[in-house]
Amino acid sequence: MTYCVAIKLNAGLVFVSDSRTNAGVDQISTYSKMHTFGLDGARQFCLLTAGNLATSQGIVNQIKHDIDHGMPLSLMTMTSMEEAADYVGQISIMQQKKAGGGLDFEASVIFGGQITGTAPTVFLVYPQGNHISTSKTTPFLQIGESKYGKPILDRILKPDTALHTAVLCGLVSMDSTMRSNVTVGPPIEVLAYKTDSFVMPNRLVLEADSDYLRELKRNWDERLKEAFRSLPPPAWATMWDQNEHQQQA
Repeated sequence: MTYCVAIKLNAGLVFVSDSRTNAGVDQISTYSKMHTFGLDGARQFCLLTAGNLATSQGIVNQIKHDIDHGMPLSLMTMTSMEEAADYVGQISIMQQKKAGGGLDFEASVIFGGQITGTAPTVFLVYPQGNHISTSKTTPFLQIGESKYGKPILDRILKPDTALHTAVLCGLVSMDSTMRSNVTVGPPIEVLAYKTDSFVMPNRLVLEADSDYLRELKRNWDERLKEAFRSLPPPAWATMWDQNEHQQQA
């Protein structure tokens, strides 16, 4: 299983992905699901993948091939992010067919970045090749095991959220997912892109033995317990509701 999330803010973009591809009884394997492409000063892209590994690798390899060989259609020739997302969707369809077709060979992709003259954008590219983008009410997109890490994203993220806050939010979202699903795991990759910077220097890889990951997990667990202990006990509900009814009467 996989968990990847991308966040679109006024300040820029944040991408977070796990690296676990298999979590069997006697074997755990990992593979990076975060891939970057770009030309400093002109355009930058980040691709997150989930689904069939052969299809995912095929998508990344084809994108690299088209760039390296100066093909007429590549991420270096696209004039808009929408056009680039369509291109990625077509490559995905082609690679799925090449791998064998059908549900077993499907792959989902989060694709985001910025081209000079356009705004930073993030898309979720479905296996069928079509795509959706973020919105003001939901400034994030997820693929893979998304349900465990969604609540923190819903509660915290807004378009004007600071970039560093979104990075923390993405990491907590990932920690919550790893806590509930053993098939999602480190290394955890994090990338923060600042709007109009057209460089991607802020990439971080956190291994399983990362002191920072352990400290983040410990602090989050403690803060959750503190918040839980401060909640009003259920007995208050009866007294509260009775007082309200009496006042209304």
